[in-house]
Amino acid sequence: MIEVRRLRVLRALADHGTVTAAAEVLHLTPSAVSQQLAALESEVGQELLERRGRRVAITSAGRLLLTHADLILTEVERAEDAMRLHADGTTGEVRIAAFATAISLLVAPTLPVLRESVPGLRLSVSDAEGHQAIARLLDGEIDLAIAVEHRGSPRPDDERLARIPLYAEPFVAVVHRSHPVALADAVDLTTLSTDDWVMTSVGNPIRDVVLLACEQAGFQPRVAHTSDDFRSVAALVAANAGVSLVPRLAIADYNPADAVLLPLIPPTPVRRVFAATRKARAGHPLITATITALQKTATTLPVTF
Repeated sequence: MIEVRRLRVLRALADHGTVTAAAEVLHLTPSAVSQQLAALESEVGQELLERRGRRVAITSAGRLLLTHADLILTEVERAEDAMRLHADGTTGEVRIAAFATAISLLVAPTLPVLRESVPGLRLSVSDAEGHQAIARLLDGEIDLAIAVEHRGSPRPDDERLARIPLYAEPFVAVVHRSHPVALADAVDLTTLSTDDWVMTSVGNPIRDVVLLACEQAGFQPRVAHTSDDFRSVAALVAANAGVSLVPRLAIADYNPADAVLLPLIPPTPVRRVFAATRKARAGHPLITATITALQKTATTLPVTF
């Protein structure tokens, strides 16, 4: 018989790539992880892993087992939730991770509403870029992620996740007031192809969206400066250090005097923000209440220019 805990170990290895990384997430020693994987191979009677230098790869048998493991682990988590709800379905904690703009404009305004409507709910909020929040969700560190669609996002048909759209906001160009396009009603992205750019760092999903927009406009931006803080991005543009594209809401309350915000002539890149929870917890009353409140707040956001 297959032990569920060993399926968790196989899933962690598949998600994180190395025995050491899986061990860290599972709070085990690498030796213990290796022993659990060896025992799992013995249980199923097939090789699940093959070593490639210092890394291990999942075999075809291992990938097949993973498809079943995801369903099994989902059902186990549902069963655990059902038992908790049986004991007390009206009180508990929901752990949320979100990127900075979503915390300030979406999560924080929702907290007073939830305190009044769901008095037994305790919320724990932490800061995480969109791509980091999903990883933490899948690792079980949080219950709800507020994330951004990008090329590295989990597929919509990922069986582990339930996704709920929240809002979509256009990107705007940020240029110095002396820039030739500063007085225009809107800017064609191609007119910024020869400028220096202020960009978010590698790995940030916003960088992916901006690079794709520039690629579709026919050029590769010359990145001169990087920052993941959009106020810093705007400040660098105001110092005439380059141009940038930022999500409209990211600097909604911050506009340095020497920086000009301009809408883009379509096609306009868009930051699509969604909430995600593990599918096993999608029906939990406290998570459902939290998502409903977040959706209501999202409808009030000024996403147009």
